[in-house]
Amino acid sequence: MKQESRLFEQIAVKIRSDIKEGRFKVGEKIPSEPALMELYGVGRSTIREAVKSLTLSGILTVQQGFGTKVNPIPAEPFEQRLRSSDFGEINQVRALLEQEIVRLATQNRSDADLNAISEALEKRKVAIENGLRTACTNADIEFHLAIARASGNHVLASLYESFTVVIRDFFAKRAPSGITHFAMSHHLHQALFNAIYNHDADAAREITTTILNNNH
Repeated sequence: MKQESRLFEQIAVKIRSDIKEGRFKVGEKIPSEPALMELYGVGRSTIREAVKSLTLSGILTVQQGFGTKVNPIPAEPFEQRLRSSDFGEINQVRALLEQEIVRLATQNRSDADLNAISEALEKRKVAIENGLRTACTNADIEFHLAIARASGNHVLASLYESFTVVIRDFFAKRAPSGITHFAMSHHLHQALFNAIYNHDADAAREITTTILNNNH
């Protein structure tokens, strides 16, 4: 069942791509099921499921007496665009965001924000001590998100939250295995908390640059 599900999703991606490239014109109807089966080399049920998923997402519309019409493709979700982007470029933008986030956090953080940052920092420490890589990743992201929320800028915090999709992917696939890189940077995260606590924007930005340069 899982293989069939993956197949119709793959075909849906291909149909979407063909719409984007102009193979199927917006406002016109897509080819018949037999034609699509031949074009993509799959069975009828797979085509039906793919068309159904594209209809549910608003890319196709079934019109009585006309057929299945192609709609303009909506903008690609931001998180999906990040996933397919170059990590080096993502890290550059993330660095710009974090520099402004920590500057604002030193000015605007509340006691509740400090508690949230401190709790995430403690979770990170405990995960390191117990050698729990996934827990380290979760706590690290929670720590940086808590700082983003402490900035007081909701748009900035939401934007940074989108970047956590790629950050998590980096930790899962590209960062060194184990928790060594988390352990080696923990003193920097503690220092960042202290800088935010003490309203020290210059120190917070300098520490953030060091953390980012080491991809921690």
